[in-house]
Amino acid sequence: MTEIKAAAPSSGPHGIQMLLPFVTNKYLITGFMLYGLGAIVWLGVLSKWDVSKAYPLVGLGFLLSALVGFALGESVTLIRGLGVLMIIAGVLMVGMS
Repeated sequence: MTEIKAAAPSSGPHGIQMLLPFVTNKYLITGFMLYGLGAIVWLGVLSKWDVSKAYPLVGLGFLLSALVGFALGESVTLIRGLGVLMIIAGVLMVGMS
C-alpha cells in the first residue's frame, strides 16, 4: 500500500514562498490600505446619513473609475460614458427625493 505524506506548508508551489511576492507588493499593500480607508470613510458616512440617501453615492464610484481610467489612457467608449451618465442621473434623482 502507498503511504501519502503531507507536504510542509512552506514547500512546493503553493507554499509561503509563493505568497511572499504578493505580501510584499507595494501596489497590493497600497490597494488594501486605500480599501481600508474607504471602509472607514463609508462607516463615517453611514453614521451621519440615512442608508437610503448614502448608498446611491456608491454609484459615484463608477464616475471616479471612468475618470481615472481615462486619465490613465483607457478608452472610455460612448456606451460606457452614457452608462456612467445614467448612473449619475439616478444618484441625483435619489438625492433629490
